[in-house]
Amino acid sequence: FYAGTLGLRLVKRCINQDDPTVYHLFYADEHGDPGSDITFFEYPGVPRGRAGAGMVHLIQWRVASPQALGFWERRLEDHGAPVRRDRDGLTFSDPEGLTHRLVVDRSGDPPLPADGHPEVPAEHALLGFDGVRAYAADPSASRGLLADVLGFRGGPERWEVRGSARGSTYVYDEAPARRGLQGAGTVHHVAWHAATEDHEAWHEAVARAGARPTPIIDRYYFRSIYFREPSGVLFELATPDPGFAVDEPPESLGTRLSLPPDFEHLRAKLEDILKPLPDPRAEAAARS
Repeated sequence: FYAGTLGLRLVKRCINQDDPTVYHLFYADEHGDPGSDITFFEYPGVPRGRAGAGMVHLIQWRVASPQALGFWERRLEDHGAPVRRDRDGLTFSDPEGLTHRLVVDRSGDPPLPADGHPEVPAEHALLGFDGVRAYAADPSASRGLLADVLGFRGGPERWEVRGSARGSTYVYDEAPARRGLQGAGTVHHVAWHAATEDHEAWHEAVARAGARPTPIIDRYYFRSIYFREPSGVLFELATPDPGFAVDEPPESLGTRLSLPPDFEHLRAKLEDILKPLPDPRAEAAARS
């Protein structure tokens, strides 16, 4: 669905470093840039989850024009995805029920186009994230951390997050009565880009605010800090370095199983366990 229907590029076939018997798959623009990168752990047969308080329930993407919305409405319907079109955008779900929304980009930020799929015209390509929406029981509880520590602007329900080159939105909606359940079709965490040289300072700032961050974790392709903001959503602060091209050429990203050095000794075993993955772009090119 992500590399085929939506036209994203599979930029890294890796493993869950906490459970290396399952894939960690990264989909993004053509370069794997921060601001376009959505990732999944593959747990075959896991029960479907549902979003509740303290969970992201919608991912919003940018496109270039109303004509792009028309293209995606037709394409998604042709691929069997439920679609709702309104005045401001297009809402749909992936095969496991995760909700997405497309809106016309009016941010002025540099676009991050996933424009290499042979069936998706470049002018209609997804251009990176516009933001996420989460459920919260008491959005005002998060104001101190979001505004005073992380530098978000706005609130208490709608926030803007802006770095040196790009911005996005972080919006709270009223939480449903039913408790959320983590599972297929739910969001585990939302990651924010943090400059490598600022990473330790961010860790100290979050710790001083009482958010109890993890230690800085070396994921080989990036470094990560995790903590829960007061409304319950799990945040990650991730560096852009060293990047996905540290162990394979940019032109062939995602075409082979990539293993961090500490896991390389497991390659033969993991290649036997993990199922082969097709290349949706190559299949589309063959159809064309």
